[in-house]
Amino acid sequence: MLSLESFIHLVFTAFIALFPVINPMGSAFIVSPYFEHLSRAEKQKAVTRITFYAFCVCTVALFGGHWILELFGISIPVVQLAGGIMICKIGWEFLSSDQGSDTADDKVELHAPVSAYEHLVKKLFYPITFPVTTGAGTISVLFTLSAHGEKFGTRDYYINIAAVMVAIMALCILIYIFYLNTKTLINYLGSNGENIVNRISAFLIFCVGLQIAISGLRAIFKF
Repeated sequence: MLSLESFIHLVFTAFIALFPVINPMGSAFIVSPYFEHLSRAEKQKAVTRITFYAFCVCTVALFGGHWILELFGISIPVVQLAGGIMICKIGWEFLSSDQGSDTADDKVELHAPVSAYEHLVKKLFYPITFPVTTGAGTISVLFTLSAHGEKFGTRDYYINIAAVMVAIMALCILIYIFYLNTKTLINYLGSNGENIVNRISAFLIFCVGLQIAISGLRAIFKF
């Protein structure tokens, strides 16, 4: 029987395992360009939906991820490779974006502020939630945490799952806080500083995607 101390230890272990792969603070800087033309209310609405989607992705991965992959005959390394390629694509698009075209987009958004959120809605799940916020790394860790749990159906199994769920909810709260308030920190840097942060974030997106893809390739070809 697990004591309260053991339960807290399980929560802490799950939180520490998930935090680096979700990285709420780093992901917040990465996705901040998507929120550039939103009002505070629109941003809060968007971040709420992203947080909900992230919670759903984590929950599905924890409870049914293995079954879904087995149903389609997909391995985790393949998920890592595909997710890494998608993240690389996002980073490359940000890196290759032209300042002139960005300015033109700004003018359109200023004339039609309501459409800014409507345009973003299509991107809230892909690519913002998956794979940027909760990607292949998150799914892999959740698979590991569920696989190392107690035997299915036992009391200890449900306590282990409950501990992981608490860690997921704590990280979702951090996602909400950081995503909603990153703009405040960027504003202190000024317009030029914001552009620098966005460019560095885009480069980091590309590097993260490349690292995930290489990890998938190494697992597939075992080198």
